[in-house]
Amino acid sequence: MALPACAVRAFEPPRQPERGAPARTTCPRQHSRVEAELAASRPGSVAASVRAGPPRGVSHGFHSRPLLDKPRKASSSLAGAACAPLFALLSRGRRRRMHVLRRRWDLGSLCRVLLTRGLAALGHSLKHVLGAIFSKIFGPLASVGNMDEKSNKLLLALVMLFLFAVIVLQYVCPGTECQLLRLQAFSSPVPDPYRSEDESSARFVPRYNFTRGDLQRKVDFDIKGDDLIVFLHIQKTGGTTFGRHLVRNIQLEQPCECRVGQKKCTCHRPGKRETWLFSRFSTGWSCGLHADWTELTSCVPSVVDGKRDARLRPSRNFHYITILRDPVSRYLSEWRHVQRGATWKASLHVCDGRPPTSEELPSCYTGDDWSGCPLKEFMDCPYNLANNRQVRMLSDLTLVGCYNLSVMPEKQRNKVLLESAKSNLKHMAFFGLTEFQRKTQYLFEKTFNMNFISPFTQYNTTRASSVEINEEIQKRIEGLNFLDMELYSYAKDLFLQRYQFMRQKEHQEARRKRQEQRKFLKGRLLQTHFQSQGQGQSQNPNQNQSQNPNPNANQNLTQNLTQNLMQNLMQNLTQSLSQKENRESLKQNSGKEQNDNTSNGTNDYIGSVEKWR
Repeated sequence: MALPACAVRAFEPPRQPERGAPARTTCPRQHSRVEAELAASRPGSVAASVRAGPPRGVSHGFHSRPLLDKPRKASSSLAGAACAPLFALLSRGRRRRMHVLRRRWDLGSLCRVLLTRGLAALGHSLKHVLGAIFSKIFGPLASVGNMDEKSNKLLLALVMLFLFAVIVLQYVCPGTECQLLRLQAFSSPVPDPYRSEDESSARFVPRYNFTRGDLQRKVDFDIKGDDLIVFLHIQKTGGTTFGRHLVRNIQLEQPCECRVGQKKCTCHRPGKRETWLFSRFSTGWSCGLHADWTELTSCVPSVVDGKRDARLRPSRNFHYITILRDPVSRYLSEWRHVQRGATWKASLHVCDGRPPTSEELPSCYTGDDWSGCPLKEFMDCPYNLANNRQVRMLSDLTLVGCYNLSVMPEKQRNKVLLESAKSNLKHMAFFGLTEFQRKTQYLFEKTFNMNFISPFTQYNTTRASSVEINEEIQKRIEGLNFLDMELYSYAKDLFLQRYQFMRQKEHQEARRKRQEQRKFLKGRLLQTHFQSQGQGQSQNPNQNQSQNPNPNANQNLTQNLTQNLMQNLMQNLTQSLSQKENRESLKQNSGKEQNDNTSNGTNDYIGSVEKWR
């Protein structure tokens, strides 16, 4: 078996150049080429043995002759010597490409041989392993290792088929996404895509009693009309993301025009040069930076219709929407934002037609901004507007004398602000929660009958979540935002009850449609059956006339019987379906507590809160 040229040259002693050989040139490439041609022309040399072909057992390379067990004759060396001058006539680039191609071909042949032998060894090992397993499990089959060739081939075919099925399954169902691999797919229905997003228990027990009107939020919003959606953007609640969804991710007959490099988009009604959305990304901060409820309710009508005559102003409905967030997370997020240099100095805080004075609303810092402030300093400022910001921005400040704290006692002022914020939030057309992005999307779509293009994404890792605080600091933040904590608890309860009410209503509507479809199919089936019977009777008119002397009376009698039969069948079908629905509703309502204090027909909902899937 001939060794590779590199191995032979490594073990050979250094050779002196032969007589008649050309001297070493300054170009190593030309020197190696001439030396290789001379070595190939000498019979019995190392280069001639290498050029004779690859080692024994390896497939032949490109344009190589098969190996022979007999020693090479002198004619082969003469042929090699004759081919060397012809090979030297080729251009240098062509010779280099031929050498590279031959080396690659030999390497590929070697890899294929190694792969073939490896697979054969693997199959042999698997045969012995499976034979040992079968001999342990099945006593009479201890002679599996001595199976004949046909049995070995069958076993190997089964193993290869199993491996192929596993590979195909991984391509079809990668990872854990395949529903067929889940045991719940055979025992339970498809999981709810709007499952709990905050990793808490999916079962929700309501704490507040709301009427049916409070839970059923469906706005008759016509984008071609005169109504307007007004977005109240509270700082650090995810309002920027939601505002971008409104202008970039919603299906409209005339989508908003958003240009590259500009924050504002043009959101006109179809066929009109008038906006249907009042938000940061459509109209800008027209009523001031992060305007609150008090500012928007007095500013938006004048901004929208201020240039029109009072007699020509249309009667609009202003649908207010907003986003809330957990108070502790929102407070930490605002602190990190202020730490980076945010001030919100452009906020107007207009109330009763005037902004607050410096005595009514002092500043917490003396410089241009409050960048780099520690958390303790941020919490120690008594005039910090971050404290209970969500209650202040959702309440009507005119009820407490705006920012004048001397109008009423602090306890009474806090109570009035909280009740006003709850009332405004409950009567808003829509509000969402940052912690429930998918549910927020679902309720908005059901409320305004407008669908988003792509689903919302729930981001559980934020700047606020990266802040590590101890229990003492968390308790202090909750104490500074005690009004926001109570408002958020109220908002979360109302939000989840609205979501479950809408989901229950959706399921009932889908069940009703299925019942109507079944009734329609049953009716068509009965109609087809009786038509086929009527056609069968009409094929024998002579027989019918001989049996019935009065064919008109017989036809009327048949029609009456058919109508009565269809009516009885439909009544029985309706009764059976109603009984089945009653049984299902009883099963759903079993184990739930009934609440007698709820008004306007909400006992059936509040008492049957269930886990939607």
